[in-house]
Amino acid sequence: MALGSTSRGVEPVARAPLGAGYDGDGASFAVFSSVADAVEVCLFDREDRETRYDLEQGDGSVWQGYLPGVAPGQRYGFRVHGPWDPSSGARCNPAKLLLDPYARAVGGEVRWDPAVYGHISGDPDRPDGTDSAPYVPRSVLVATDFDWGDDRRPGVPIADSIFYEVHVKGFTKLHPDVPEELRGTYAGVSHPAAVAHLKRLGVTSVELLPVHQFVHDAQLVARGLRNYWGYQSIGYFAPHNGYASSGDAGGQVEEFRRMVRALHAAGLEVILDVVFNHTAEADHWGPTLCFRGLDNAAYYRLADDRSRYVDDTGCGNTVDLHQPQPLRLVMDALRYWTAEMHVDGFRFDLAAALGRGDSDFDPHGSFLEAIGQDPVLSEIKLIAEPWDTGWGGYDLGQFPAGWSEWNGKFRDTVRDFWRGTEGALPGLATRISGSRDLFGHGGRRPTASVNIVTVHDGFTLADLVSYNGKHNEANGENNHDGTDDNRSWNCGVEGPTDSGAVLALRARQRRNFLATLLLSEGTPLLLGGDEFARTQNGNNNAYCHDDELTWFDWEAVAANADLVEFTARLCRLREEHAVFRRRQFFTGTPAHDTGRDDLDWYRPDGQQMTGQDWGAVYARAVTVALSGATGDHTRSDDPFLILLNAWWEPLDFTIPESLRGMAWQVEVDTNAPDEIGGAVDPASPITLIGRSLVLLRSPS
Repeated sequence: MALGSTSRGVEPVARAPLGAGYDGDGASFAVFSSVADAVEVCLFDREDRETRYDLEQGDGSVWQGYLPGVAPGQRYGFRVHGPWDPSSGARCNPAKLLLDPYARAVGGEVRWDPAVYGHISGDPDRPDGTDSAPYVPRSVLVATDFDWGDDRRPGVPIADSIFYEVHVKGFTKLHPDVPEELRGTYAGVSHPAAVAHLKRLGVTSVELLPVHQFVHDAQLVARGLRNYWGYQSIGYFAPHNGYASSGDAGGQVEEFRRMVRALHAAGLEVILDVVFNHTAEADHWGPTLCFRGLDNAAYYRLADDRSRYVDDTGCGNTVDLHQPQPLRLVMDALRYWTAEMHVDGFRFDLAAALGRGDSDFDPHGSFLEAIGQDPVLSEIKLIAEPWDTGWGGYDLGQFPAGWSEWNGKFRDTVRDFWRGTEGALPGLATRISGSRDLFGHGGRRPTASVNIVTVHDGFTLADLVSYNGKHNEANGENNHDGTDDNRSWNCGVEGPTDSGAVLALRARQRRNFLATLLLSEGTPLLLGGDEFARTQNGNNNAYCHDDELTWFDWEAVAANADLVEFTARLCRLREEHAVFRRRQFFTGTPAHDTGRDDLDWYRPDGQQMTGQDWGAVYARAVTVALSGATGDHTRSDDPFLILLNAWWEPLDFTIPESLRGMAWQVEVDTNAPDEIGGAVDPASPITLIGRSLVLLRSPS
């Protein structure tokens, strides 16, 4: 590649917005750096020849300028001249081409050559003068216009939501009814064949694993693997180019918008999993791709030794949202995706790191306060993964009102209950009734609990009931990666088996977990693929597998049509009955319209649970009585009984005497999933096979 030998000037501008902005005649460029002595914007032509232009220093440490004749599709980057002084936190190196933090699109990807590092090999504190441009991606100028037509947000209330977590590529890469050129792309997600599956299930909100431009880690590429999940962001405004059927010259932006428009037309929300806690630049040994070379100390939390980084994320660095520039960057990005890309909400990866002060999590931290007062962002769905890897980093239940949180205690307790752990029953009761102990304060509601049993990180549902331990050998880390706290049970045989009894038990356990998830108070999240028993062969950390291990096997969808229909029926039950999606916590007191407590708990023999019953560590069965009170005095629902038997042997359940005068019918039976609608004799025992659940309804 021929480099520009001299820099040229730019036309001055009074104040340019950060990033690159096209006005029909040319483009403005603006980038923040409080430490730079000079900044160049570098344009690349079709032969990848570089021309550099000196930007002018404006107010607020913003370097800016205007270039006439520049059009959408133009590839560019920045070079920053300034101090290299790691001991003070400065790592400027003009030999390294840097991405625009505000780039709306990115072309190309990192090629792992030593030149992509700002330091020389073997010494992270000495600068390397090799030009990185041949090996790093380019920012791409894009036009902002798009015809949204009559696009409208579905506006699904959080209480009525069912989240479906899915990977853009994995969802359709093998879909036989999606055109081959669209498989694994944004266009594939919005293809009618893919949308039909989502509508068949009855989910309301598609939660996409990270779609911000990300990097495939050097160590993975060296092992022939890829960063499949995408938790190594480097472009917070740019849709990942690898998911675009239209290439990486800017068309990925329009394709993403078309996907959102199509999903909205089908009544489906789009939730983005966003990674603002760290970047792909990692620690002091990592590459120089963007923020590190622009203004290292302004973007990252630095240790007392300012040549090193605070790492509360397990990924080498932590973005410092207590500083004004990274806070502005993240807020601008969120508003961009909301206002200009029309997404409906965000799930924040390792969100505890976003609320940390100097050390501990602070629910009144700068970022959380900024979100709370923002007129746009405070009205969309905000979901926290309420932990990070720093000291005291488990902050479940501590986020402000308006936030929902992944409820890891729901996951752990429900897993313990169905595998038969002693003493799990009281915790189960708390979790399925809305986790008031965690969220019953500060104006929060049951909807603050995003109930999870399985997510991308860990076992799939099929593997949860098929493996006692992880099997991550294919990751190349000697099975040392991934959690050992799986709380799984293989039902008697590790992995694949031909045993009919084991397979039947596993199928019933899958249905138990799905029924518990979708009948509990709170907001359920379904891991994509669990509805057809998707397996990763016991791998509970498949972050690096961009292959058939993680892609949806649509033949398995057809083979497990009964489980798909069972899941869809549970979603319909939840949609049709407001008692399962209450806006208010249960009170345990008589409902205004029935005279019965809105929630009661009974032993299998029909007697009300006592403190002694709850304290019995051997107790593994209970009847949950829902009076039909919805927490809304303007409407009521049918009464329901949920019978849960986590014993390994059959148990007889007796309908409580006060409820025997009502007619009851079976709505769900995890042992006989096809036998629904049948009436039961309220005066006769109802036998539940070991490890099963039955839902009874008394129709109005």
